[in-house]
Amino acid sequence: METQSTPADILPTYDRVAADFQALRNKSLFEKPWLDRMLGITPRNISQRRVLDLGCGPGAPIATYLTDRGLAVTGVDGAPTMVDLFSATLPNARAIHADMRTLDLGERFDAILAWNSFFHLDQDAQRAMFPIFAAHAAPNAALMFTSGTSDGEVWGHAVNEQVYHSSLAPDEYRALLIANNFKVISFRAEDPNCHGHSIWLARFTGG
Repeated sequence: METQSTPADILPTYDRVAADFQALRNKSLFEKPWLDRMLGITPRNISQRRVLDLGCGPGAPIATYLTDRGLAVTGVDGAPTMVDLFSATLPNARAIHADMRTLDLGERFDAILAWNSFFHLDQDAQRAMFPIFAAHAAPNAALMFTSGTSDGEVWGHAVNEQVYHSSLAPDEYRALLIANNFKVISFRAEDPNCHGHSIWLARFTGG
């Protein structure tokens, strides 16, 4: 019987499987409609819009697409091999080895993205991320992340290793967004046009 992995196993697991993950990652850019929606509400606070990609992985296809659209991408990942692969994929982008749960860059970004990364945190760590999102959000910044559809924990696989996922209830995500000065623009549960991903898109309304 397979021993269930824990949130503490996520970063070591992704570090081990990074090269295989990069090779096997779906690069058809099925995420494009949602990335375009995010870009559609991303403000231009300075001349080049800045995006913070949390759990950036190896950088393709998402960060590559955002770079091609003219954004300055800062990729953050807690798995060092993922950061190395990101740097190799996008040598002109900034890559930072850091755990999103303790991130404090002292900078603000026009868009914040946590695609298929935030949902690997346990529930308390997810709750604690919303002030971190807000602390890194420039005026009117876009925030997009993927989640589950209901309160609970599930286990999936990355390459051939088990990985942990958790989710809060949608009503709690809404409350956390509002409490941290984000306005919900859209929530789509299990979008059939995006390989069943459940996606939140919000705009920062704080100062």
